[in-house]
Amino acid sequence: MTTAIFHRGSRIAVLLIHGLTGTPKEMDSIAMRLHRYGFTVSIPVLPGHCSDMNALLKTTRLDWLREIAAEYKRLTEEGYQVFAGGLSAGASMGIILAHHFPDMRGLALYAITLKCNGWAVSKFSFMLPLLLKIPLFRNNYHFQEAPPYGIKNEQLRERIVLKLQSGDSSAAGHTNTPGVMLREVLRLAGEAKKVMPTTRVPALLIHAREDDVTDISNSRYVERHYGGKTEFIQLEESYHLVTIDQERQQVAEATARFFYQQLDEHERQQLAASARKKIPGIESQPEPGGNLKK
Repeated sequence: MTTAIFHRGSRIAVLLIHGLTGTPKEMDSIAMRLHRYGFTVSIPVLPGHCSDMNALLKTTRLDWLREIAAEYKRLTEEGYQVFAGGLSAGASMGIILAHHFPDMRGLALYAITLKCNGWAVSKFSFMLPLLLKIPLFRNNYHFQEAPPYGIKNEQLRERIVLKLQSGDSSAAGHTNTPGVMLREVLRLAGEAKKVMPTTRVPALLIHAREDDVTDISNSRYVERHYGGKTEFIQLEESYHLVTIDQERQQVAEATARFFYQQLDEHERQQLAASARKKIPGIESQPEPGGNLKK
């Protein structure tokens, strides 16, 4: 069973939130790169995830939000300055978290899912919000993810498919989302849309132009309605799972640069003291592993 992932670095921390039916492993490529740049990174397991479907069905969005709020509070109580990042439904959770904790230093939103309207999704998906209000439908409906499974890189996709076929949800999550869980995703999206105009935490939006699950218009919506400063990056060689697809390094570097820009000089020195590499594209950084100036 997959457990939470924690990479200890400086007192500048990033809380990463995986997607619905996903696992912390889908965020770990980003986490390891951020750690090289000096960040501490925490990726908790959302309740009910990395287990069988019965365990997931016993949870709701409230359980997931409580878990990430508890981890955020744990990090801040231990003296960390905390950023956050979320993938897909995890991005909606990130906005809600930032709304409740306005002291959050910055936010990265990867392929946010407000609607399931990507090019690989049925053209009738616009009817889902209405249909999911019908108990008989949502209790029997299953959203079955289809090829390309959010991944443009064919070799990586083949490896992921093998893990999916093995039935090991701790390795690759589930591709079969019950209607009751999909309703929770849409409820998260609704809550995120409600609070985003009054959320001021600086936010980086990253979305693939060819997202197969959630069209790039999802992030464009956030860009137009978000209350704080935003920066938008469009990817050209990825699908939905931008944290593991072939532009994952660019995603990590852009995240690190955006978070670095929110730090003061002393915090930048703290970060550098724990770093093994400089963040690409940032001039005049303190040397990695250097002594912290008082």
